[in-house]
Amino acid sequence: MVLVNEILSQIVQVDRPMTWGTLATLKPYANFLVGEDVEALKKAIDAKGVDEATIVRIISNRSLEQRQLIAKAFQKQYNTELESLLKKKLSGYLENVMLSLLKSPAVLDAQELKEAMKGLGTDEETLIEIMVTRSSRELQEITAVYKEEFKKDLEKDIMADTTGRFQKLLLALLKGQREANSSVINYELIEEDAKTLQAVSSQKKNPDFDVWIPILTERSQNHLNRVFKLYKIYASGDITETIKKQMKGDDEKCFLALVQSIQNTPQFFAERLQNSMKSLGTKDKTLTRLLVSRCEIDLLSIRAEFKKAYGKSLYSTIQGDTKGDYRCALLGLCRAEDL
Repeated sequence: MVLVNEILSQIVQVDRPMTWGTLATLKPYANFLVGEDVEALKKAIDAKGVDEATIVRIISNRSLEQRQLIAKAFQKQYNTELESLLKKKLSGYLENVMLSLLKSPAVLDAQELKEAMKGLGTDEETLIEIMVTRSSRELQEITAVYKEEFKKDLEKDIMADTTGRFQKLLLALLKGQREANSSVINYELIEEDAKTLQAVSSQKKNPDFDVWIPILTERSQNHLNRVFKLYKIYASGDITETIKKQMKGDDEKCFLALVQSIQNTPQFFAERLQNSMKSLGTKDKTLTRLLVSRCEIDLLSIRAEFKKAYGKSLYSTIQGDTKGDYRCALLGLCRAEDL
């Protein structure tokens, strides 16, 4: 135990919170006047051909709280929902960005999850992205909104749409039982968890990775990062290497995404953004969701990780991959170039 504690004491780990709230790109607009914004939006919507530039300038430059105040005041003044008018007047990718910005994070996530499980084919990437990166509190809010909006249980829909260990991992995440980060370091539990993970991965036939699920879904992020570092010593290899070698299909995708997001959340999102734009056809729905969902949380750190990993800025990548007012809206959320 003394030796293990000495090893653990050498593991340099900067404690990071699950959310990086001070690293938002989109912050409250300083000169916010709700009445002026409401009138400007109504005039833009009623303009011949629709003044999309004004709509983008306002909605993509206001914080969530300010956008909600605008929507409420618009409804009160004109007896019409701003969202319904924008649905009628806008179209395509621009419509998706503007409507996404008018929704609360929980509503947007609930709708994205429902869409991911609609029809015959499941959108596993979206399902995994949301489930592995949301906090326990956020998952609880999403579950409540899902029930209210669709009159269905998110848990039951996941059970109906997934199978096996992939399903077990998603349902464990949905319970929202992850511990909060703490300044108290439990060295004994770190050792125990690392040994448990390694013992399973060392099994030659049919390793029971179900044993990993409670550890990966209930321990805090800081605790798990220490576990992963000790695991690397015990297993003589990184835990992501183990997952790639010993899992396949949806199991591999989900466990890998979960571990990567725990190790470095902004890096995980940077990779997702790169993947949404690297092919000939941009995955615009994914690109929009990522920017809208992270612009008021940690997009500054995601931008930094993007530049570090790909040698180019997120801003210039979006600029080269999109066009028109849709591009202006996304650049408004990204905010600035990283030189």
